[in-house]
Amino acid sequence: MAAMSMQRHSRDGERAKDAPGNSRPSRQDEPIDLSARERAWVNKTSSPYTSRCSDTCLNHFCNRALIVCNNRKFALTASEPILKLQIGYEFGYHFLQPTPCILILNVHHSRVGDLEYPDHIVVTPAAPLSGYRDGFGNWCVRIVAPAGRVRIASSAVVRDSGQPDPMASVAGQVPVEYLPDEALVYLLPSRFCESDRLLDLSWELFGRSRPGWDRVQDICNFVHRHIAFNYEGANPTRTACQAHQEGVGVCRDYAHLAVAFCRALNIPARYCTGYLGDVGTEPPFPPGDFAAWFEAFLDGRWHTFDPRNNTPRVGRVLIARGRDAADVAMVTTFGPNTLESFRVWTDEIVAGGIVPEKS
Repeated sequence: MAAMSMQRHSRDGERAKDAPGNSRPSRQDEPIDLSARERAWVNKTSSPYTSRCSDTCLNHFCNRALIVCNNRKFALTASEPILKLQIGYEFGYHFLQPTPCILILNVHHSRVGDLEYPDHIVVTPAAPLSGYRDGFGNWCVRIVAPAGRVRIASSAVVRDSGQPDPMASVAGQVPVEYLPDEALVYLLPSRFCESDRLLDLSWELFGRSRPGWDRVQDICNFVHRHIAFNYEGANPTRTACQAHQEGVGVCRDYAHLAVAFCRALNIPARYCTGYLGDVGTEPPFPPGDFAAWFEAFLDGRWHTFDPRNNTPRVGRVLIARGRDAADVAMVTTFGPNTLESFRVWTDEIVAGGIVPEKS
């Protein structure tokens, strides 16, 4: 369960969509930026590359998988379907008075190119929406919700590579003096990740682990075993230290504790929230919800880790990143209200219909 909302006696349109459009033709000597699904085809394809992609066929919505060979783009007709997911949510609120809200609900700009159509936020009754990008690059929407019952909802279809989270078991830890400036903020303690209070424990538990991927995976293994997942035990103010002491929580607590351990060991770590369905898993399936995981900076790039599930998963769709759940609350409201209903879905689309999540 990810950070769903924040209320300050109070709780959080049309998105200015980062549409990729048609890219200009790329020259042979220019670097090529591939989407997740394109990279997946590069990694999994061993067939000879027989036809060159036309210079105009470079947008994200092409029906052919784009691959790279010798610094040129080629087109390969997909012999198997790319995974499609029906994603969405519906919040039902009751507001006692007109209430300002901040919504962080749109798919992250890094995955916008994988949407089949924009994931516009729909507010009923209608209310004006405006957007801005926060300091972490997340798209935020502002509304003033009218008094009474208000529905906030969206639905979209997103394409995915169908591949599990990538692993890089040889990735090493980057010394602090060589970290990029933008990674340094993710070494510091934050509202829910009090890494300064876990310094001694972190080195005691993980000081002998090999720095890099192995150390982060050891952290995930520990957190996965130490916390017992329990929806009834969810507490929106529980911190990483409290999660360690209480040994119970939901996915945000797993992520917070792992992030705090990483930072205490000088590994930049950032909190992530988004959609994660049950593709590739065995029943029984839990009720639909937003998910939380984290990313660690190793060998010059960010890598996905999920201490709640502690195994590579398929169909992870990012919404937002931040220092912890306080930065990426789905809905923050500034006035008295009641959340009366809440639904999230991440359903696999197959030939002939949808495979729904079981609730």
